[in-house]
Amino acid sequence: MSGALPRAHGPAVAHARFKSRPEDFRVYEELGFEPGGEGEHVFLHLEKCQLNTPDLAQRISSLSGIHPKDISYSGMKDRQAVTRQWFSVRMAGKTEPDWQSLAEEGVVEVLAVTRHQRKLKRGVHRGNRFRIVLRELQGDRDEIVARLDTLRAQGAPNYFGEQRFGREGSTLAQARGWSQRGARRISRNKRSLYFSALRSHLFNLALASRVARDSWNRIEVGDTCMLQGTRSLFTCEAMDASIEQRAATGDLHPGLPMWGRGGPACYLGEGAALAEEQAVCKFLEEAGLELAWRPARLIADDFCWQFCDDDVLQLDFRLGVGSYATALLAELLYES
Repeated sequence: MSGALPRAHGPAVAHARFKSRPEDFRVYEELGFEPGGEGEHVFLHLEKCQLNTPDLAQRISSLSGIHPKDISYSGMKDRQAVTRQWFSVRMAGKTEPDWQSLAEEGVVEVLAVTRHQRKLKRGVHRGNRFRIVLRELQGDRDEIVARLDTLRAQGAPNYFGEQRFGREGSTLAQARGWSQRGARRISRNKRSLYFSALRSHLFNLALASRVARDSWNRIEVGDTCMLQGTRSLFTCEAMDASIEQRAATGDLHPGLPMWGRGGPACYLGEGAALAEEQAVCKFLEEAGLELAWRPARLIADDFCWQFCDDDVLQLDFRLGVGSYATALLAELLYES
């Protein structure tokens, strides 16, 4: 868990083994639409285990003879897990291979093959459904249940997970070095990875500041407000009872910047969360990235749990695109 980031609901209440087995962490991508059944893009629904998303895309490329640039997926999925996700392959009149040749027992399973007129783009899926098993659970049962009830009702800070920054922050460190060297030419994939790490780091800093002053789940005048489950947003020009109530019930969230051109100056003021990161902010602006917004709070849908044994807890829930299950677990578990 991300112990360096402040928690919203007080100290953690439990210890447990997390991801002790791949099948203890299951992620099922929800596409949110039905492929049309025809078109030049083959859609593959695949289950993988102990294999990361780019590596599976490379296997698809090797089997089909299609260049990796014509193979797309909506989101990255964990390696140390059992995950299901969609890939699109632009065949454009080429002969399809036997997609079942991708199958490897315990590693890859082909669940469905269909067609669609458009390729998959990053972040277009509706969300991800999780089933997480925590083993060797230690903690007071009543306190654990109370914390789970709080998380179901109030949500958690929508931090980016540690995997966004590489092992022990290696990707973020490399991204900082790259920015300081004047953004020397690198591959497109690495460039995207570095931009993501830098922007995510800035977001986490801004969110940690809101958590520290207990305003991560409340709207303040001047905030960009984001509607739950949509990309709709508006600026809060003045507070009223309706906005307060909608924030309290989880219909509205404060939005925080994914930095780019036009980033709000209020985050760069003296003593503000990003005051020491002005060089990074300027770098992102000069690189041409456009300002975007991300909700400060995540709320899990269909959140339920069961104690499978005295020391085993199973959690089931759904999160929107871009939210991390580890951000939710950090409010429950001490860092192992």
